[in-house]
Amino acid sequence: MAVQNINWNNLPGPDSIQRFTLANNITVLTYNNANVSSVYMVGLLNSGSSLDPQDKLGLAHFTAGMLSRGTARHNFNDFHEELENRGANLSFSCGANNTWFRGRALAEDLETLFSLSAESLRQPAFRPEYFERMRAQLLAGLAMREQDTGEAASLLFDQFLFPGHPYGQPTDGYPETIQRIRREDLLQFHQDQYSPDGMILIIAGALDSQQVVDLAKQYFADWENRSAKPQPLQALPDPPTELIRKHHYLEDKSQADLILGTRGPQRTSADYLPVYLGNNILGQFGLMGRIGESVRTRSGLAYYASSSITAWADSGSWEFSAGTSGENLEKTIELIRDEIRKYVSAPVSAEELDDSQSNLIGRLPLSLESNAGLANAILSMERFALGLDYYQRYAQTIRAITPADILNASRKYLDPDRLVITSAGPGDDIL
Repeated sequence: MAVQNINWNNLPGPDSIQRFTLANNITVLTYNNANVSSVYMVGLLNSGSSLDPQDKLGLAHFTAGMLSRGTARHNFNDFHEELENRGANLSFSCGANNTWFRGRALAEDLETLFSLSAESLRQPAFRPEYFERMRAQLLAGLAMREQDTGEAASLLFDQFLFPGHPYGQPTDGYPETIQRIRREDLLQFHQDQYSPDGMILIIAGALDSQQVVDLAKQYFADWENRSAKPQPLQALPDPPTELIRKHHYLEDKSQADLILGTRGPQRTSADYLPVYLGNNILGQFGLMGRIGESVRTRSGLAYYASSSITAWADSGSWEFSAGTSGENLEKTIELIRDEIRKYVSAPVSAEELDDSQSNLIGRLPLSLESNAGLANAILSMERFALGLDYYQRYAQTIRAITPADILNASRKYLDPDRLVITSAGPGDDIL
């Protein structure tokens, strides 16, 4: 789709998104997509792994994983049979700050998504037999994680970018912490941390907004948890002030995975879009931007090389990743640092900026073609208070960003001499 042919007023906005809040502080937003016969649901609660006790890391993740394994009214088989008979799905997951749930069904089966998600969130059974099966699955996953060079490098990176903070700890815990968790811990975590207060629920697809209001009231309006404990605010550590180099040796590996980076802007920062646009030039656009061109195409040192921005409400990270042979690891690190040095020394070119702006603007409508894309976009607008007209303003906002804006914002975060650099694979440990 050509950028100039996009009608931005037709994208989701304040005239097409319906928003209402229940008395227990659950916010529900709906978008009617008349081009489909299905619906997509996405929601989140303010309960995540940042609440895990240190000796039982992975507790929130364990709890979320058990939500679809039976409720007070449905055992495991009945729960999944009801979904399968309707060609629907419903899943739960956990991040540092939130528990997520996502579901998809035909429009006529929307109530099934409401009833089963409400049961799972409000009345999970945590049946002992499925509890032990879940523990075994988690431990098997952690055993695989320990042999994955990319996962090992990522764990090290988080640990040293966010020392002493929940963002520096794995959401799924460690084998020894999972072994310590008992069924009673899940029951207590659910009682203390699962609450409707601040919950966000998005429904997109072939729907009637009044039906969604009625279903939300029917299944969620009477939910309350007076014993829920508020999430404590945890101070963020300072960004790195020097190079921090760590490596984890993994036996019988010929390839190393590398991550280097630093803190980035939070999602609500004015720096976010200039940095996001600049990162597209640096390590995303085309064959992975300048980083891919230098490390992969010209030098042939890496199997892949790119950069990415991750942003939350209170912080973010700017990461550069590559996969290379053990003997080329240090060369790859220096090439990436050289590209960062060049990037923060001068503005991007007018041609790079125009190409990247067109790329970001042009791919937006494609991301909003599905119910899932629509629902997740609306969730971002609500979650980060971007305004319901955010995507209608998006092209104008992106086009207004200048090379100077990108350079000034990027310099606040990127310094080639102040990075966390982690890797895993062949080579001696640097710990």
